[in-house]
Amino acid sequence: MSRRMEVVVHYHLVVDKQIFEQFPEYQALIVYVEGIQNFPSTPESEALLRAAEQQCRSILTPSTVLEHPHIAAWRDAYRRFGAKPKKYPSSVEALLMRTVKGDDLPLINGLVDLYNMLSLKYVLPIGGEDWSKLTSDLHLTYARGDEPFQTMQAGHEEVAYPDPGEVIWVDSTGVTCRRWNWRQCRRTRLTEETQNVYFVLDRLAPYPTETLLAAGDELKSYLHRWFPGCTVSTELLKA
Repeated sequence: MSRRMEVVVHYHLVVDKQIFEQFPEYQALIVYVEGIQNFPSTPESEALLRAAEQQCRSILTPSTVLEHPHIAAWRDAYRRFGAKPKKYPSSVEALLMRTVKGDDLPLINGLVDLYNMLSLKYVLPIGGEDWSKLTSDLHLTYARGDEPFQTMQAGHEEVAYPDPGEVIWVDSTGVTCRRWNWRQCRRTRLTEETQNVYFVLDRLAPYPTETLLAAGDELKSYLHRWFPGCTVSTELLKA
């Protein structure tokens, strides 16, 4: 009797041309990873994150965070698609502000601790999601406003919807990340059961492309060390 093997289809990330038309300087480094087993936070992942926090606190203040060229670029981009950056900060601004105000970032799991550490270290929006949970290619595009977004509110799951014209990552099921890199959905979040993952590293001018690629290289070095049998591939999405 033959056994039926489950085949996992891996979709890819695409930036729609309308985004590049408005933001021609945007680049996204995508790191795809297969064959890992995510794990609970460890003393190593905590130490990496805490060291990055201490480094940020030694050189940055809330006011200098806002003056950083990459933070300023993201604030301008948010304004250009209609989001108020004070109310909806980019992911890296939110992490940095929380850190320099003295709050430790929560430990989530190994991979989330890792990309939060790299985000602080490189002043770069970085996110990671479960690759196996996508239901089609994932597009960075402008929202119509009717795409569902699964989130938590007051401890309960609920479905919200993006504003029309908002920059979103979306597949055939719904939004995976709102306001470019502001908030991720629950459906594709990284858990301790995650075995396939994609990371998105977001860059706007004047941030050097070489530094973006260096962040990707450091991410890959940890992945290969933590998961020796994994397969890693990268793609630089640009205009």
